[in-house]
Amino acid sequence: MIRKSYRISKPGSIKKLKLVSEELPLPQDHEVTIEIKSIGLNFADVFTVLGLYKAAPKRDFIPGIEFSGLVINKGDLVRESEIGDRVMGVIKFGSFTTHLNIDQRYILKIPNDWTFDEGASFIVNSLTAYYALTKLGNLQFGQTVLIESAVGGVGLYANRIAKRFNAYTIGVIGNESKTDFAKSEGYDQIIVRDKYFKKNLIRALKDRTLDLALESIGGDVLKIKYDLLAPMGRMMIYGGASFSTGKFSSNYFKLAANYLRRPKIDTLRIIEQNKTVSGFNLIWLYDKVEMLKEILAEVQELNLPKPFIGERFPYDKLPDAVSKLKSGKTIGKIVVQVNRDNSYYEKRL
Repeated sequence: MIRKSYRISKPGSIKKLKLVSEELPLPQDHEVTIEIKSIGLNFADVFTVLGLYKAAPKRDFIPGIEFSGLVINKGDLVRESEIGDRVMGVIKFGSFTTHLNIDQRYILKIPNDWTFDEGASFIVNSLTAYYALTKLGNLQFGQTVLIESAVGGVGLYANRIAKRFNAYTIGVIGNESKTDFAKSEGYDQIIVRDKYFKKNLIRALKDRTLDLALESIGGDVLKIKYDLLAPMGRMMIYGGASFSTGKFSSNYFKLAANYLRRPKIDTLRIIEQNKTVSGFNLIWLYDKVEMLKEILAEVQELNLPKPFIGERFPYDKLPDAVSKLKSGKTIGKIVVQVNRDNSYYEKRL
Protein backbone atom coordinates (compact mmCIF):
# COMPACT_ATOMS: atom_id res chain seq x y z
CA MET A 1 0.00 0.00 0.00
CA ILE A 2 1.01 3.62 -0.43
CA ARG A 3 1.28 5.81 2.67
CA LYS A 4 2.22 9.42 3.34
CA SER A 5 5.00 10.16 5.81
CA TYR A 6 6.94 13.11 7.15
CA ARG A 7 10.57 12.24 6.57
CA ILE A 8 13.67 14.19 7.50
CA SER A 9 16.80 13.65 5.41
CA LYS A 10 19.13 15.13 8.00
CA PRO A 11 17.92 16.51 11.36
CA GLY A 12 18.60 20.13 12.23
CA SER A 13 15.43 22.12 11.56
CA ILE A 14 11.65 21.68 11.73
CA LYS A 15 11.58 23.04 8.17
CA LYS A 16 13.38 19.91 7.01
CA LEU A 17 10.31 17.77 7.65
CA LYS A 18 9.02 16.82 4.18
CA LEU A 19 5.77 15.04 3.34
CA VAL A 20 6.38 12.16 0.93
CA SER A 21 4.47 9.22 -0.55
CA GLU A 22 6.07 5.81 -0.15
CA GLU A 23 5.26 2.12 -0.20
CA LEU A 24 4.53 0.22 3.01
CA PRO A 25 5.20 -3.53 2.80
CA LEU A 26 2.85 -6.16 4.17
CA PRO A 27 3.20 -6.84 7.91
CA GLN A 28 5.59 -9.58 9.00
CA ASP A 29 4.40 -12.59 11.00
CA HIS A 30 4.25 -10.84 14.41
CA GLU A 31 3.31 -7.39 13.10
CA VAL A 32 0.08 -5.48 12.64
CA THR A 33 -0.59 -2.68 10.17
CA ILE A 34 -2.04 0.41 11.81
CA GLU A 35 -4.03 3.10 10.05
CA ILE A 36 -2.94 6.07 12.15
CA LYS A 37 -5.70 8.28 13.54
CA SER A 38 -3.76 10.44 16.00
CA ILE A 39 -0.12 11.22 16.66
CA GLY A 40 0.83 12.32 20.17
CA LEU A 41 3.70 14.81 20.22
CA ASN A 42 6.43 14.67 22.86
CA PHE A 43 9.42 16.89 23.53
CA ALA A 44 11.62 14.00 22.42
CA ASP A 45 10.17 14.61 18.95
CA VAL A 46 11.42 18.21 19.04
CA PHE A 47 14.92 17.07 19.99
CA THR A 48 14.78 14.37 17.31
CA VAL A 49 13.92 16.82 14.54
CA LEU A 50 16.58 19.29 15.73
CA GLY A 51 19.24 16.59 15.75
CA LEU A 52 19.76 16.76 19.52
CA TYR A 53 18.53 13.26 20.40
CA LYS A 54 21.41 10.78 20.29
CA ALA A 55 19.09 7.76 20.22
CA ALA A 56 17.53 8.88 16.92
CA PRO A 57 18.80 7.89 13.46
CA LYS A 58 21.13 10.39 11.82
CA ARG A 59 19.71 10.42 8.28
CA ASP A 60 16.56 9.79 6.25
CA PHE A 61 13.98 8.57 8.75
CA ILE A 62 10.45 9.19 10.01
CA PRO A 63 10.37 10.81 13.49
CA GLY A 64 7.65 10.27 16.08
CA ILE A 65 7.23 7.78 18.93
CA GLU A 66 3.51 7.74 19.87
CA PHE A 67 0.28 7.03 17.99
CA SER A 68 -3.21 5.58 17.98
CA GLY A 69 -5.28 4.07 15.20
CA LEU A 70 -7.04 1.07 13.70
CA VAL A 71 -5.62 -2.38 13.00
CA ILE A 72 -6.24 -2.92 9.27
CA ASN A 73 -4.00 -5.93 8.61
CA LYS A 74 -1.96 -8.44 10.60
CA GLY A 75 0.72 -11.08 10.23
CA ASP A 76 0.04 -14.81 10.30
CA LEU A 77 1.25 -15.25 13.92
CA VAL A 78 -0.61 -12.33 15.49
CA ARG A 79 -3.03 -13.62 18.13
CA GLU A 80 -3.62 -10.65 20.44
CA SER A 81 -5.13 -8.22 17.91
CA GLU A 82 -7.94 -8.33 15.40
CA ILE A 83 -8.64 -6.24 12.33
CA GLY A 84 -10.77 -3.29 13.42
CA ASP A 85 -9.25 -3.00 16.91
CA ARG A 86 -8.77 0.55 18.20
CA VAL A 87 -5.24 0.65 19.59
CA MET A 88 -2.61 2.98 21.02
CA GLY A 89 1.10 2.35 20.92
CA VAL A 90 4.72 3.46 20.97
CA ILE A 91 7.38 2.97 18.32
CA LYS A 92 11.11 3.59 18.23
CA PHE A 93 10.66 6.42 15.69
CA GLY A 94 8.24 6.26 12.76
CA SER A 95 4.84 7.58 13.94
CA PHE A 96 4.77 10.73 11.75
CA THR A 97 2.93 8.77 9.06
CA THR A 98 -0.51 7.68 7.91
CA HIS A 99 0.17 3.93 8.23
CA LEU A 100 2.81 1.78 9.90
CA ASN A 101 3.74 -1.81 10.69
CA ILE A 102 4.68 -2.64 14.27
CA ASP A 103 5.22 -5.67 16.47
CA GLN A 104 1.96 -6.53 18.26
CA ARG A 105 3.73 -6.30 21.66
CA TYR A 106 3.95 -2.52 21.41
CA ILE A 107 0.23 -1.80 21.15
CA LEU A 108 -2.68 -1.78 23.60
CA LYS A 109 -6.40 -1.52 23.06
CA ILE A 110 -7.80 1.95 23.68
CA PRO A 111 -10.37 2.05 26.52
CA ASN A 112 -13.89 2.04 25.11
CA ASP A 113 -14.74 5.51 26.40
CA TRP A 114 -11.52 7.10 25.11
CA THR A 115 -11.05 8.80 21.74
CA PHE A 116 -8.14 8.19 19.39
CA ASP A 117 -6.70 11.55 20.46
CA GLU A 118 -6.72 10.46 24.11
CA GLY A 119 -5.19 7.11 23.21
CA ALA A 120 -2.29 8.85 21.47
CA SER A 121 -1.69 11.03 24.54
CA PHE A 122 -1.36 8.48 27.31
CA ILE A 123 1.47 5.96 27.12
CA VAL A 124 4.62 8.10 26.86
CA ASN A 125 3.59 10.73 29.41
CA SER A 126 2.12 8.41 32.03
CA LEU A 127 4.93 5.88 31.67
CA THR A 128 7.61 8.57 32.00
CA ALA A 129 5.97 10.06 35.09
CA TYR A 130 5.35 6.70 36.75
CA TYR A 131 8.82 5.30 36.08
CA ALA A 132 10.53 8.49 37.27
CA LEU A 133 8.46 8.74 40.47
CA THR A 134 8.23 5.12 41.55
CA LYS A 135 11.06 3.13 39.99
CA LEU A 136 13.76 5.80 40.17
CA GLY A 137 12.32 8.13 42.79
CA ASN A 138 11.08 5.46 45.22
CA LEU A 139 8.18 7.78 46.08
CA GLN A 140 6.88 7.20 49.61
CA PHE A 141 3.55 8.16 51.14
CA GLY A 142 3.34 11.85 52.08
CA GLN A 143 6.64 13.00 50.59
CA THR A 144 7.22 16.38 48.92
CA VAL A 145 7.61 16.33 45.13
CA LEU A 146 8.74 19.17 42.86
CA ILE A 147 7.37 18.77 39.31
CA GLU A 148 8.91 20.76 36.47
CA SER A 149 6.73 21.78 33.49
CA ALA A 150 3.77 21.15 35.76
CA VAL A 151 1.05 21.45 33.12
CA GLY A 152 2.83 19.60 30.33
CA GLY A 153 1.90 16.05 29.43
CA VAL A 154 4.39 14.42 31.82
CA GLY A 155 3.86 17.01 34.55
CA LEU A 156 0.10 16.50 34.68
CA TYR A 157 0.45 12.74 35.06
CA ALA A 158 3.28 13.14 37.57
CA ASN A 159 0.99 15.18 39.80
CA ARG A 160 -1.90 12.76 39.41
CA ILE A 161 0.33 9.79 40.28
CA ALA A 162 2.01 11.60 43.19
CA LYS A 163 -1.40 12.40 44.67
CA ARG A 164 -2.13 8.67 44.82
CA PHE A 165 0.72 8.63 47.38
CA ASN A 166 -0.74 11.63 49.20
CA ALA A 167 2.33 13.63 48.16
CA TYR A 168 2.68 17.37 48.69
CA THR A 169 3.25 18.61 45.14
CA ILE A 170 4.90 21.84 44.01
CA GLY A 171 4.41 22.59 40.33
CA VAL A 172 6.83 24.69 38.28
CA ILE A 173 5.45 26.63 35.30
CA GLY A 174 7.09 28.83 32.67
CA ASN A 175 4.74 31.79 32.99
CA GLU A 176 1.89 33.13 35.11
CA SER A 177 -0.76 32.41 32.48
CA LYS A 178 -0.68 28.70 33.37
CA THR A 179 -1.34 29.25 37.09
CA ASP A 180 -5.11 28.76 37.13
CA PHE A 181 -4.94 25.54 35.14
CA ALA A 182 -2.21 24.18 37.42
CA LYS A 183 -4.33 24.97 40.47
CA SER A 184 -7.27 23.14 38.93
CA GLU A 185 -5.08 20.02 38.72
CA GLY A 186 -4.65 19.98 42.50
CA TYR A 187 -1.07 21.14 43.01
CA ASP A 188 -0.42 22.29 46.57
CA GLN A 189 1.87 25.10 45.44
CA ILE A 190 2.64 26.74 42.09
CA ILE A 191 5.83 28.68 41.34
CA VAL A 192 7.03 30.37 38.16
CA ARG A 193 10.43 29.61 36.68
CA ASP A 194 11.81 33.16 36.81
CA LYS A 195 14.63 35.13 38.46
CA TYR A 196 12.93 34.69 41.85
CA PHE A 197 12.73 30.92 41.46
CA LYS A 198 15.02 29.96 44.34
CA LYS A 199 13.41 32.34 46.81
CA ASN A 200 9.91 31.24 45.83
CA LEU A 201 10.83 27.56 46.03
CA ILE A 202 12.17 28.02 49.55
CA ARG A 203 8.95 29.81 50.46
CA ALA A 204 6.81 27.05 48.88
CA LEU A 205 8.66 24.36 50.83
CA LYS A 206 8.09 26.18 54.15
CA ASP A 207 9.24 23.66 56.77
CA ARG A 208 9.03 20.69 54.38
CA THR A 209 11.98 18.75 52.97
CA LEU A 210 12.34 18.44 49.20
CA ASP A 211 12.28 14.67 48.73
CA LEU A 212 11.88 14.28 44.96
CA ALA A 213 12.42 16.60 42.00
CA LEU A 214 11.37 15.80 38.44
CA GLU A 215 13.67 17.78 36.15
CA SER A 216 13.33 18.43 32.41
CA ILE A 217 14.81 21.91 31.85
CA GLY A 218 18.49 22.00 32.83
CA GLY A 219 20.58 25.10 33.35
CA ASP A 220 20.52 27.21 36.50
CA VAL A 221 17.19 25.88 37.77
CA LEU A 222 18.56 22.34 37.84
CA LYS A 223 21.35 23.40 40.19
CA ILE A 224 18.91 25.27 42.44
CA LYS A 225 16.73 22.18 42.74
CA TYR A 226 19.70 19.97 43.47
CA ASP A 227 21.02 22.34 46.15
CA LEU A 228 17.63 22.35 47.90
CA LEU A 229 17.21 18.57 47.85
CA ALA A 230 17.09 17.09 51.34
CA PRO A 231 19.54 14.39 52.43
CA MET A 232 18.29 11.18 50.79
CA GLY A 233 16.53 13.40 48.24
CA ARG A 234 16.27 12.18 44.63
CA MET A 235 16.36 14.11 41.36
CA MET A 236 15.11 12.37 38.21
CA ILE A 237 16.25 14.03 34.97
CA TYR A 238 14.32 13.09 31.83
CA GLY A 239 14.84 16.12 29.57
CA GLY A 240 16.83 19.26 28.84
CA ALA A 241 14.48 21.81 27.29
CA SER A 242 16.94 24.67 27.83
CA PHE A 243 18.98 23.21 24.96
CA SER A 244 16.08 23.76 22.55
CA THR A 245 17.15 27.10 21.09
CA GLY A 246 16.01 29.07 18.06
CA LYS A 247 12.57 29.14 16.45
CA PHE A 248 12.75 26.40 13.80
CA SER A 249 16.35 25.19 14.12
CA SER A 250 19.01 25.21 16.79
CA ASN A 251 20.97 28.38 17.52
CA TYR A 252 24.32 26.64 17.72
CA PHE A 253 26.11 29.54 19.40
CA LYS A 254 23.52 29.62 22.17
CA LEU A 255 23.46 25.84 22.28
CA ALA A 256 27.23 25.75 22.78
CA ALA A 257 27.03 28.43 25.47
CA ASN A 258 24.30 26.49 27.32
CA TYR A 259 26.39 23.35 27.08
CA LEU A 260 29.50 25.01 28.48
CA ARG A 261 27.49 26.66 31.28
CA ARG A 262 25.55 23.54 32.18
CA PRO A 263 25.61 22.81 35.94
CA LYS A 264 28.28 20.44 37.19
CA ILE A 265 27.50 18.26 40.20
CA ASP A 266 30.49 17.01 42.18
CA THR A 267 30.22 13.25 42.74
CA LEU A 268 32.08 13.55 46.04
CA ARG A 269 29.52 16.09 47.23
CA ILE A 270 26.74 13.68 46.27
CA ILE A 271 28.24 11.19 48.71
CA GLU A 272 28.65 13.78 51.46
CA GLN A 273 25.11 15.10 51.03
CA ASN A 274 23.53 11.67 50.54
CA LYS A 275 21.59 12.71 47.43
CA THR A 276 20.69 10.85 44.26
CA VAL A 277 20.64 12.05 40.65
CA SER A 278 19.14 9.69 38.08
CA GLY A 279 18.74 9.98 34.32
CA PHE A 280 15.84 8.44 32.42
CA ASN A 281 15.32 7.86 28.70
CA LEU A 282 12.10 6.10 27.67
CA ILE A 283 13.78 4.74 24.53
CA TRP A 284 15.83 2.47 26.79
CA LEU A 285 12.60 0.84 28.00
CA TYR A 286 11.49 0.25 24.41
CA ASP A 287 14.24 -2.33 24.00
CA LYS A 288 13.15 -4.05 27.23
CA VAL A 289 9.70 -4.95 25.98
CA GLU A 290 8.69 -7.30 28.81
CA MET A 291 9.70 -4.72 31.42
CA LEU A 292 7.87 -2.05 29.42
CA LYS A 293 4.68 -4.10 29.45
CA GLU A 294 4.99 -4.85 33.17
CA ILE A 295 5.38 -1.20 34.11
CA LEU A 296 2.60 -0.13 31.78
CA ALA A 297 0.31 -2.70 33.42
CA GLU A 298 1.08 -1.08 36.79
CA VAL A 299 0.21 2.32 35.33
CA GLN A 300 -3.10 1.02 33.99
CA GLU A 301 -3.99 -0.41 37.42
CA LEU A 302 -3.95 3.14 38.81
CA ASN A 303 -6.99 3.92 36.64
CA LEU A 304 -5.73 7.44 36.00
CA PRO A 305 -7.93 10.14 34.44
CA LYS A 306 -7.97 10.67 30.69
CA PRO A 307 -5.15 12.76 29.22
CA PHE A 308 -5.73 16.49 28.84
CA ILE A 309 -5.32 17.59 25.22
CA GLY A 310 -4.41 21.24 24.85
CA GLU A 311 -4.36 21.58 21.05
CA ARG A 312 -5.08 19.61 17.91
CA PHE A 313 -3.53 20.07 14.47
CA PRO A 314 -4.43 18.47 11.12
CA TYR A 315 -1.84 16.18 9.56
CA ASP A 316 -0.82 18.68 6.90
CA LYS A 317 0.14 21.10 9.71
CA LEU A 318 2.34 18.64 11.61
CA PRO A 319 5.46 20.84 11.36
CA ASP A 320 3.45 23.70 12.90
CA ALA A 321 2.45 21.40 15.75
CA VAL A 322 6.10 20.51 16.44
CA SER A 323 6.98 24.21 16.37
CA LYS A 324 4.19 25.01 18.82
CA LEU A 325 5.38 22.34 21.24
CA LYS A 326 8.90 23.71 20.99
CA SER A 327 7.65 27.19 21.98
CA GLY A 328 6.90 26.06 25.54
CA LYS A 329 3.56 27.87 25.41
CA THR A 330 1.40 24.77 25.55
CA ILE A 331 -0.70 23.05 28.20
CA GLY A 332 -1.24 19.31 28.20
CA LYS A 333 -0.75 17.28 25.04
CA ILE A 334 -0.54 18.37 21.41
CA VAL A 335 -2.17 15.89 19.04
CA VAL A 336 -1.93 15.66 15.25
CA GLN A 337 -5.04 14.17 13.67
CA VAL A 338 -4.65 11.79 10.70
CA ASN A 339 -6.99 9.90 8.35
CA ARG A 340 -10.13 11.59 9.64
CA ASP A 341 -12.22 10.98 6.53
CA ASN A 342 -12.63 7.32 7.49
CA SER A 343 -16.28 6.35 8.01
CA TYR A 344 -15.33 3.55 10.44
CA TYR A 345 -13.64 6.09 12.69
CA GLU A 346 -16.68 8.38 12.65
CA LYS A 347 -19.02 5.48 13.44
CA ARG A 348 -16.96 4.36 16.46
CA LEU A 349 -16.99 7.86 17.98
